[in-house]
Amino acid sequence: MAVKLIKLTKKYEKQLCEMIDEWKLDQEVNHTNHSPWAIFRNDCHDFDYYLEHLEIKEATEDRVPDSVFFLLDEERDRLLGAVNIRHYLNDFLLKGGGHIGDGIRPSERRKGYATKMIGLALAECKKLGIDKVLMVCDKDNIGSAKSIVKNGGVLENEFVNSKGGIEQRYWISI
Repeated sequence: MAVKLIKLTKKYEKQLCEMIDEWKLDQEVNHTNHSPWAIFRNDCHDFDYYLEHLEIKEATEDRVPDSVFFLLDEERDRLLGAVNIRHYLNDFLLKGGGHIGDGIRPSERRKGYATKMIGLALAECKKLGIDKVLMVCDKDNIGSAKSIVKNGGVLENEFVNSKGGIEQRYWISI
């Protein structure tokens, strides 16, 4: 498994839009969620705007600075997923968003990529000076929970979100 986290560049415009379009179709058919939300915030088909607005560079009243990385399969030159790292937690993220939002494109799920991507994201968190990482997932997302636990996640608690679903909060010490 030759994968690495990369920052998005113009070189990956076509691969990005293919991945996003696949994800959106899967969401329509299977009602899966869009995670990490940061990569769905803008239209990838307006790539220059998308790239310019992919990350939050300065904190606002309800947003914290973040970094977005994409998981690249180096052998196939294919984007497999993405991870959004929030540089610190505000009240909202502490309750239910966490430091890391991640997702693997539908056609590449259940192959171990999420576990690997979280491990790589934890290394990026360490570079940011984050030594204890919060990750949150839906209780019924067994694959996500397993990937978090395989990276050292310890379940702290569960809560009911605003839509009535149960979410789990995991802490990972780096």
